[in-house]
Amino acid sequence: MADLVIGIDIGTGSSKGVLADTDGNVLFSEVVRHETSFPQPGWAEHDADLVWWNDVVEICRKLTAFAKGDVAGLCISGIGPVFLPANDRGVPLRPAILYGVDTRSAVEIDEQTERYGEDAILEKCGNGLTAQSVGPKIEWVKKNEPEVWKDTRRFLMAHTYCVFHLTGAYVMDHLAASMCEPLYSPFTRDWIPEWVEDVCEDLPMPRLMWSNEVAGYVTDSASRITGLKEGTPVAVGSIDAFVEALSTGVSQPGQVLIMYGSTMVGVQITDKPLVGPSLWSCSGLLEGTYNLSGGMSTTGSLTTWVGELTGRGYDELSAAAAESKPGSNGLIMLPYFSGERTPISDPAARGVIAGLNLTHNSGDIYRSVLEATGYGSRHILETIANCGGEASEYWAVGGGTTGGLWPQIMSDIIGIKQLIPKVTIGAAYGDAQLAAMAIGAVSPTDTWNSVDREIEPNEDNAELYKEMFQVYLDLYPSSAPMVHKLTEIQNR
Repeated sequence: MADLVIGIDIGTGSSKGVLADTDGNVLFSEVVRHETSFPQPGWAEHDADLVWWNDVVEICRKLTAFAKGDVAGLCISGIGPVFLPANDRGVPLRPAILYGVDTRSAVEIDEQTERYGEDAILEKCGNGLTAQSVGPKIEWVKKNEPEVWKDTRRFLMAHTYCVFHLTGAYVMDHLAASMCEPLYSPFTRDWIPEWVEDVCEDLPMPRLMWSNEVAGYVTDSASRITGLKEGTPVAVGSIDAFVEALSTGVSQPGQVLIMYGSTMVGVQITDKPLVGPSLWSCSGLLEGTYNLSGGMSTTGSLTTWVGELTGRGYDELSAAAAESKPGSNGLIMLPYFSGERTPISDPAARGVIAGLNLTHNSGDIYRSVLEATGYGSRHILETIANCGGEASEYWAVGGGTTGGLWPQIMSDIIGIKQLIPKVTIGAAYGDAQLAAMAIGAVSPTDTWNSVDREIEPNEDNAELYKEMFQVYLDLYPSSAPMVHKLTEIQNR
């Protein structure tokens, strides 16, 4: 009989857990919703105890109760990269500063870039400093919250925080570490000592491991809280987007994942580290692999925003958008409502809707949101290709793939065939697979997933979308000076 494993993913707006056997069969799943705090424009935070740990405990208790037997292994992934300062017992000293949607460290990005040199950072890290980078976030805490920094003895992310509280192990996977520019180099696969010392001072750095290795074992106290058996192996885990790639079977060079979520992420697997100045060049989940990837700041969250503005549900809005013509009747959106991560790396960018006239309706506006995601994704994927990423196939996952309109728009705009996997649970499913790898039940070269359906691009829309994509590219630099002024006013 196959062993049982649990995978848990901590997302921006919810956490999901799955109970699976080591043959890849999902037996039970659980979702817990939570809130993200936006205390100021450009800030995004999670309370590590109330969000991360409480979600993991609740999911573990429900899944272990359903299992009616011992669980052989556990793995957790989470949003990232994030910075949670904690004391030596892992107690959070402030809310966690989230990934690139939190843009507070713009000044520190410029300061560190000037201090270390843009070319030197590219040479060592594979990409420059952006709102996604952890080093500037640490610098921000040092400067603005010295009382927090004084007591900081642990540098944690969503998954490593939970691993620490489950096992006592202070670890970080190579992939997550490689998104902590300028602290880690994917070329040496190690911390960069001189920059770690300068940024982190005497803060002890976590031990580097691979995502499918055993970080530690569930302690007695964690067992009583979670329902997991004491001594259960816990894998290191990683950042959600990359574990989601694994969940689809995207693990080999040439494969690409497009993840439809609150934010959009594209992940290209490579066999060597590539330099991507405006992208995320990082180590892979598994030893011997690397990633070149990028992400947008606001995509699925924009569909929620339009729904709240109009008081209409997703199905109703999608039906209205389907009535709108390709190109949204001459309407185009820049989806930079929370700044933009890649490839423009501009935390001061904001949303723009251009071409409005009195004939436009909510269907046109909603379609422009879906198309903006397509333009932004095409921008990322073309930038990856220009940096040497050679794509052979594209897999797509996330809630947006369940409807027909959004993925079709994406294929039409990008000009690619998308493969939709049979199991679309997401990163939690990949976590379960990592847990199975950690206990030796699954090989790193195995995959649990297969193709369910394919989405071919509609060539009839290719020329129009080529024209609209160029408008998208031109609109940002032409509107940026005015938008930056408005952002400045918003931040007063």
